[in-house]
Amino acid sequence: MFTIKEKSLYIETYGCQMNFADSEVVASILEKEGYHLTDDSKKANLVLLNTCSIRDKAEQTVRKKLKTFNSQKKENKNLKVGLLGCMAERLKDKLLEEEKIVDLVVGPDSYKDLPNLLDEVEHNQKAVNVILSKSETYGDISPVRIHNNGINAFVSITRGCDNMCTFCVVPFTRGRERSRNPESILREINELNEKGYKEITLLGQNVDSYLWYGGGPKKDFKKASEEQKKNSKRFSNLLKMVASNFPEIRIRFSTSNPQDMTIDVIETMAEYKNICNYIHLPIQSGSDRILKKMNRLHTREEYLNLIKNIREIIPNCGISHDMITGFPTETERDHQDTLSLMEEVKYDFGYMFAYSERPGTYAARNFKDDISPETKQRRLEEIITVQQKLSFERNKRFLNNECSVLIDKSSKKSNEFWSGRTSENNVVVFPKYNFSLGDIVDVKVESFTTATLIGDINKVKV
Repeated sequence: MFTIKEKSLYIETYGCQMNFADSEVVASILEKEGYHLTDDSKKANLVLLNTCSIRDKAEQTVRKKLKTFNSQKKENKNLKVGLLGCMAERLKDKLLEEEKIVDLVVGPDSYKDLPNLLDEVEHNQKAVNVILSKSETYGDISPVRIHNNGINAFVSITRGCDNMCTFCVVPFTRGRERSRNPESILREINELNEKGYKEITLLGQNVDSYLWYGGGPKKDFKKASEEQKKNSKRFSNLLKMVASNFPEIRIRFSTSNPQDMTIDVIETMAEYKNICNYIHLPIQSGSDRILKKMNRLHTREEYLNLIKNIREIIPNCGISHDMITGFPTETERDHQDTLSLMEEVKYDFGYMFAYSERPGTYAARNFKDDISPETKQRRLEEIITVQQKLSFERNKRFLNNECSVLIDKSSKKSNEFWSGRTSENNVVVFPKYNFSLGDIVDVKVESFTTATLIGDINKVKV
């Protein structure tokens, strides 16, 4: 380890919720090595950037950030800089050549090796470990909650993805799907419960693929013994276990893939009041032709049938989406199919992007990125406009109604207001009065924007 007296660690996280959860695992590993966390990079002698590769823009953001540490490294000869996460896994040793400031490169499944890698760095060697695992990697680690308000916490239940969407780099940077022992999940949630956390989010690239049969990749389940298959646990089983064991904690989960979400998951949501009535359900396109080209393992009709089932079983369920516009060969007809699907589903909100070619993916190797930037931008703006209209219409329905809100932070616009979320994932702001973080408050909605419900108090329910 470093020979200087104080080990000070700064972690900056980019990308998805899984990366934020992973940064907490890293903090736990390094805390045991004597590091203490700082929120000021200038006070650190180890800076780690946990990176995202989902779009080129995400990687360029990291590269720009790295430049800011050049002068800092000149002033502090002990400063070491490392890249973690998907960008590290995708580029591997190449990162050390392209970014001279970087001392170590560590993929998502290699964080337990950080102490050894830092030993190498201390001896003036560049260090790389980007070996993907075939089993759950961090089930025995209790994360240090660095993204912490004491109210919400992430709990990883699966890692990796087997779906191989043609546009997506995740299978190459996160590896095969494998699930975590349910006992270790319950143990982690119990620790959070004892510390007073009010809400947890079960995380995975594809939570509905959760399958515990004793360990190993999901793809090897067919080789499991009859006893293992008999005692296996799927996502609906895990949801029931968590909800029944911790009735005082609100439960969310993300992300779901349409082809893997089963009716028993929706029925479990309806059965337990502490499971939030909200599903993030990416589709990426409303066109069957583009869905097939993307290797999305469902059709438009199958997706809409799933939405119908959700609405029937959980009538007020909040639903959001991911949408990519400008995928190779996308026509105006394909684009109109996307807009019409949005109108039919009436999403609460969504995450919308123009297609960004990712090196190494099937699409990058086989499809020409033939949609002009101008067309992509115009179509993206049209998608955003439709979603803003739908979000406005959705929020309008809450006007003069009461909703139950878990307070999790101060409002960004005014320190005199709290901000919290409903079970359906609506953001609500209201006067602070004498309430505290973690209180559950009944709020009457008096006005709204496309993104926020604004209200006042009728009564408290704590």
